[in-house]
Amino acid sequence: MFKKVLISNRGEIAIRAMRACRELGVQTVAVHSEADKNALFAKYADEAYNIGPAPSSQSYLNGDRIIEVALECGAEGIHPGYGFLSENAKFARKCEEAGITFIGPSSKAIEQMGSKIAARNTMIEAGVPVVPGTNEAISDPEEAADIADGIGYPVIIKASAGGGGIGMKIVHSRKDFNNALHSIQSVAESAFGDSTVFIEKYVEEPRHIEFQILADKYGDAVYVMERECSIQRRHQKLIEEAPSPVMTPELRQKMGETAVKAAKAIGYENAGTVEFLYSKGDFYFLEVNTRLQVEHTISEMITGIDLAKQQLHIACGEPLPFKQEDITIRGWAIECRINAEDPLNDFAPSPGKIRRYRSAGGPGIRVDSGVHMGYTISPYYDSMISKLCAWGSDRDEAIDRMQRALYEYVVVGVTTNIPFHKAVLRHPAFREGKLTTHFIDDYNIIDDVRKVVEEDSAKGATLASALSNQDQKVAAVTAAVSSYVNAAKKQTK
Repeated sequence: MFKKVLISNRGEIAIRAMRACRELGVQTVAVHSEADKNALFAKYADEAYNIGPAPSSQSYLNGDRIIEVALECGAEGIHPGYGFLSENAKFARKCEEAGITFIGPSSKAIEQMGSKIAARNTMIEAGVPVVPGTNEAISDPEEAADIADGIGYPVIIKASAGGGGIGMKIVHSRKDFNNALHSIQSVAESAFGDSTVFIEKYVEEPRHIEFQILADKYGDAVYVMERECSIQRRHQKLIEEAPSPVMTPELRQKMGETAVKAAKAIGYENAGTVEFLYSKGDFYFLEVNTRLQVEHTISEMITGIDLAKQQLHIACGEPLPFKQEDITIRGWAIECRINAEDPLNDFAPSPGKIRRYRSAGGPGIRVDSGVHMGYTISPYYDSMISKLCAWGSDRDEAIDRMQRALYEYVVVGVTTNIPFHKAVLRHPAFREGKLTTHFIDDYNIIDDVRKVVEEDSAKGATLASALSNQDQKVAAVTAAVSSYVNAAKKQTK
């Protein structure tokens, strides 16, 4: 096992990796920007180093500086978390060249999956089902429109280097195609420095189902069951659950074995996720996320497998300690991403200082977070406050516990998406497991969010006031809740 590991990330995922290290007796090194010098993750680590100004381009994306720190402090491995440099083949290669273990897949595997076009072609060769579409880059607008006509509308235009829900656009007719193509090419160039795009048939009533995989250096790989991630906004996940409500034992085996086949096709090592679109009995390869996912927590809760620890064991050259038949499902788990964002304003980020904070607790609840009372949500980074997870013996109990946990959660000072989560979980269609990636629009969830905000105003003031007996602070809590309610009412008019 490693003696010292550097975590090249921030927030809750940095703490998650550090916790795994601490349990294994591994010393941890944090790197932080100037804005994060007093952040919890920087204080939690055994050592911490400032690597630059607040903008991520000058700090968390500065791979050369991170490797320099790793060499200076004697770290044997670098855990990249998710986001930032976690799927950067160039960074992984530089780690390899510097004699530092990149705690993830090889640079070659990342490179193969970094291009969606290349990944698509690799999966076709491996016999993995893919959505009908183009297998090479498109550039000529007229030729591309002809291809879309041949595939049949609706189609979706995707950036080949895309990720995180960025660089996708659904097109319903030829007259809208050219504008959509230029738009995605522009976004792709700006976000990824690569304007390459391709076209796929848009799958109707899609569910987003992904399989967690673990693969060692000796050719063995397993799937650690599935997660349903269909509740999304702008192609970005907000609520995930494990297992999927649509799954049967036969379908799970078929999709799981396909996920393992996909991993072996690229010589994958370490933890990763194979994502699929599922619709009306059919499933199609979507992409491979070559890192630990945000929602890995719920897979851990239903299987008892510590995925972060497994990453470290595999990176050290240890074989998988279990076979596929050893992995079983116990109960049900749901994750809600608690973000500082306003669901009534198109989920716009809401940076600011958290003045009052009380996370949920009690039976079956897990909270992964890097914030605390007095913490400032920075405009420079992702707006996540925490990952709130609930476990139950079955899906109904998991939902009930999550609803109770959301009731308990108090965050004052920034607007959060907690009302959104409440609105979704209490909707009959969610309770029945009738999920698609269009759930928010199909059921007009934002209208329900407005109702939740108004209903919660009194409760919010009451629970928040329990955090302090000072009238001035209680008044501030009440004012914050009232302000949100008034804003919701204005948007309703």
